[in-house]
Amino acid sequence: MGILFIILLATFIVSLGSLIGIFTLRLQEERLSKILIFLVALSAGALLGGAFLHLMPEALEGLSGSAVFTITLLSFILFFFIEKVLHWHHCHKGHCDIHAFGYLNLAGDAIHNFIDGVIIAAAFLVDIKLGLATSLAVALHEIPQEISDYGVLLYSGFSKYKALWANFMVALTAILGGVAGYFLATELESALPYLLAFAAGSFIYISTSDLIPEIRKEEDLKKSIKSFGVFLFGVLLMFATKLLDF
Repeated sequence: MGILFIILLATFIVSLGSLIGIFTLRLQEERLSKILIFLVALSAGALLGGAFLHLMPEALEGLSGSAVFTITLLSFILFFFIEKVLHWHHCHKGHCDIHAFGYLNLAGDAIHNFIDGVIIAAAFLVDIKLGLATSLAVALHEIPQEISDYGVLLYSGFSKYKALWANFMVALTAILGGVAGYFLATELESALPYLLAFAAGSFIYISTSDLIPEIRKEEDLKKSIKSFGVFLFGVLLMFATKLLDF
């Protein structure tokens, strides 16, 4: 049970990274609105980079290319369908305070965090030192992702406090993944590639369907160039975190 406690502690500490948005709580709404487009650009780049540079390559280690691409495509289609249903449910009467892609991002991130928890648990079951190193790698990898998720929620209509709370609650799925990884290590190992490909499809959908179109709406040339630069930075950030992968 000692290892289980360490796994729970490690996944909880990693989950605390979702609270990074707390640094924006003191920002005035006017100032926050000015930087929001850049948070969206960072989010779009981080989600795309995460899907193509992390999730899909990791899925390819356990599945054929055809299977990974098929699952990713089916996930993309499923999230498109879900968003249409959510949009109709919330907005068919002309009232839409929170855009559907905010909820979709939470769903995709929950899967991603659950997988992180499983990976941390598996590392600790092999060796405590490997578990600690993996936990640190996951935590550092999650920082840009959590900034990304927080930006998506703000732009979709969540208040700062609601976005912070929702992001934290979803981050706690890493703990569920840690527990599942501890008790079901062998069974979950075969399912991980499928979950990774599924999460990749959700990230690609949110980035290309909801976030990039919002960036393109910016008419100011200087601001457009800056937001594109931030988008590229988001992609490069995900590329840099590959150095932390094991």
